[in-house]
Amino acid sequence: MAINLVKGQTIDLRKNDKGETFDLSSVTIGLGWDVRQKPSSGFLGKLFGSAEEEEYDLDAVAFLLNNNGKVANLGRSIQRNGRNVSMFEGDVIYFNSMRHPSGHIWLTGDNRTGAGDGDDEQIIVKLDSLDMKYDRIVFAVSIYQGRQNNQNFGMVRNAFIRAEDNKGKKIARFSLSGDATYNGMCSMTFAEVYRKEGTWKFRAIGEPHPTDSFVEIMERNYLA
Repeated sequence: MAINLVKGQTIDLRKNDKGETFDLSSVTIGLGWDVRQKPSSGFLGKLFGSAEEEEYDLDAVAFLLNNNGKVANLGRSIQRNGRNVSMFEGDVIYFNSMRHPSGHIWLTGDNRTGAGDGDDEQIIVKLDSLDMKYDRIVFAVSIYQGRQNNQNFGMVRNAFIRAEDNKGKKIARFSLSGDATYNGMCSMTFAEVYRKEGTWKFRAIGEPHPTDSFVEIMERNYLA
């Protein structure tokens, strides 16, 4: 059974305090959320009190950091469908650059609505194979055009991040409940994994940010 973490708590990903060990050759980092429902505006909705769920496009991001805590490789710019795409094949995994050039970390897909149960987005990391130059991975989620659409994490319910090992064993889960604390906050640093003494640690963070741009988070915290 996965350990339910509280904000700021750190655990060893390779083994827990019950002696259970985990296969970190491949770890699934799952992120999920629900969006609060709003009363239906239609006649039947008003009559029967039904509700409809707003569509939110939340994007999971992973920053691969070196031993200085910085993103060293910002990748390159490419043209895709007539648009300029930056940070392609760099050390930032996001919807326009879903797979790291090493092949050891990738985003499985871009969920643009948040609909459905379970994980909304997953990032797979081959922790045991990751190059030693990477010391830390930070996982964040931002609401695409959140400020423009007046959407924020105060409107998001049941947000979580979880870790599962290569054999499907659940390692840890960190849940955040949307409340007034998150009003106006359009991004969230959920958690990080980092190397320590030959193993990997997982730390629950839960730090909200007003910006809806993960690039701003990176520039403020993880660029040299």
